[in-house]
Amino acid sequence: MTQTIAFQGEPGAFSHAAALNVFPDGTFLPNVTFEEAMAAVQLGAADRAVLPVENSLYGRITDIHHLLPESGLFIVGETYLRIEMNLLGVPGSRIEDLKAVQSQPPALGQCRKFIASHNLRTINGSDTAGSAREVAARADPSVGAIGSRLAGEIYGLDLLQANIEDEGHNTTRFLVMSRDRDEAPQGTGKLKTTFVFRVRNVPAALYKAMGGFATNGVNMTKLESYMVGGAFTATQFYADIEGHPDDVGVQHAFDELKFFTDHFRILGVYPASPKEG
Repeated sequence: MTQTIAFQGEPGAFSHAAALNVFPDGTFLPNVTFEEAMAAVQLGAADRAVLPVENSLYGRITDIHHLLPESGLFIVGETYLRIEMNLLGVPGSRIEDLKAVQSQPPALGQCRKFIASHNLRTINGSDTAGSAREVAARADPSVGAIGSRLAGEIYGLDLLQANIEDEGHNTTRFLVMSRDRDEAPQGTGKLKTTFVFRVRNVPAALYKAMGGFATNGVNMTKLESYMVGGAFTATQFYADIEGHPDDVGVQHAFDELKFFTDHFRILGVYPASPKEG
C-alpha cells in the first residue's frame, strides 16, 4: 500500500526531494509549517513525516528541536540530502538574458559569488520551491530562480546551470517520523538512539550525567541544549548516540544519566543512514 508522506514546504522543496529519496513510491503531502506536517501524522492524514533537523552550514533547525519532543511522534529513520543549488529559468531563456534571480535568502546567500559574477539583482522569496513556482508563472525570461532540480521539473523550468552554490558541502539531515513507536531491533546493523533529558539542579550534574557514556564506550554524536518554557534556568538536552538501548554499554550509560536527571525520554531507535552527505 502506498504511504502518504508529509513534509514542510511546497512541492519541489528540498524536503520533498529528501522524502522522495526515502519513499520513492510514496504520495506526498506538502505543509506550510513543521507543526502542520507533524499534525498530519498525528491525525492520520499521513503515515510518515520527513523533517529537517540540521544543516552542515547553518547548524540546527531550531524549531524542530522544540517541536519534536512535544509532538508525541517517534523517530524511525534518518536520511541526508546534499543540497545542490540550481539556476532555473523559463523555457528558452539563457543565462545571459537574466537580470534578476529569486529564492529564499539562505539560498541566495549561498550562491553569492555566482550572483555577483553575473551582476544579478536578487529577489527574496519565501522558499526555493515557491520561488520556482512564481518564476514559472511570471514567464519572464529575465528572471530566474534558484532551487532544486525537482522544483524545475515540477514547474516546467529549464536547468540553466547546476550546482551554482559557493560551498560544495551543504548537506541537510532529515528525520523520518511516525505516530507509532517502531524501534529497530538490536543487532540489525548500525543503529542510533535519540533522546531528550533535563538534568537535576545539583552541582556538576551535566558533567556527571555525561560521564557514563565515556566510561562505557558509547559514542555520542550529538548533544544540544535549548531553553524550555522561556526560562533561563530550565534547559533541555537533545542527544544522539550510536547503539541500541539494550546494548550493555548503553544500559549502563543510561542508568548513570537517569541518576542525575529529572526527565528522560527516548524519541527513537532507528537505523543510521549509510550515507552522511
